Amino acid sequence: MPPSASTSLKPVKKMPAPKSLPRIGASDLTRDLDLSQDELLALLDLTQQVKSSPSRFSKVLANRYISLLFEKPSLRTRLTFELAIKQLGGDCVLSVGPIGDREPLKDVARNLDRFTNCIVARTFSQSTIDQLAHWSSVPVINALSDRFHPCQALADVFTLQERFGDVRGLKLAFLGDGNNVANSLMLTALRLGINFAIATPKGYEPDAEIIAQAEALAAVGGAQLLITNDPIAAAQDAQAIYTDVWASMGQEQEQEKRRFDFAPYQVDNAILAKASAGAIFLHCLPAHRGEEVTDEVIESAQSAVFDQAENRLHVQKALLLMLIS
Repeated sequence: MPPSASTSLKPVKKMPAPKSLPRIGASDLTRDLDLSQDELLALLDLTQQVKSSPSRFSKVLANRYISLLFEKPSLRTRLTFELAIKQLGGDCVLSVGPIGDREPLKDVARNLDRFTNCIVARTFSQSTIDQLAHWSSVPVINALSDRFHPCQALADVFTLQERFGDVRGLKLAFLGDGNNVANSLMLTALRLGINFAIATPKGYEPDAEIIAQAEALAAVGGAQLLITNDPIAAAQDAQAIYTDVWASMGQEQEQEKRRFDFAPYQVDNAILAKASAGAIFLHCLPAHRGEEVTDEVIESAQSAVFDQAENRLHVQKALLLMLIS
């Protein structure tokens, strides 16, 4: 029986747009440690709000314009930034190709900061990011460099938070190359109290400066850090197993050697079985199935790789809101 007019359901009250948002003290996100501890926690909290109530934020970046500079091919990074900007009410302009070839980087930065409110750059070299940030008067976001991938790490720890709730005390194992993804993931995870283990072949460990920073963070936050050449030791009792491609863009000439060196580090069902019950599999994508991960693992019920990919959108929305809203 339909309800009478007097007892009909009232329309759901819409949540108001946020009047104030947390801010990032640093003017840029060139590397993970540009975020303070409090800012990192605030960003993860804002990401949850953005994901659960997107309409609240749909006009916050109205009349804001962002430059997207991409030296490297991209699917997830490019599309999630474009969608994040547009879903927040802003717009973007895209440039694909080398940055600073036709004119000095300092000139590129000082042109773009006259045209747009933020610069998002995906580059081969961290020095490109650093120079853009030095010369630009508007925020610069590192969308990937050879040294760091902070946006990916933020999406990764947010994914862990969604799956496990309180992440403090979890063990996250990374198997493979001590690359940009590993650097950012290690620095960000340890700050949240996540125990981090990385297993690489000899000669492929993260560089000494990153390790020193990670050790300092682990000492302050009470998390455990394990750097090893033994993939089983890293995977043992982990709540999450993470891997990445063995040869990143720009390393194609090393592909055959790397395929041989990294073969014992493939994430297969045997490695996943060493992890804790209920462990999840993570990968920043694109994945080379049959190399760093088997098809069975990436297609398993334990795989959270597409949740990670989606969460790039939400965490980058939160980042943009905290930097330029």
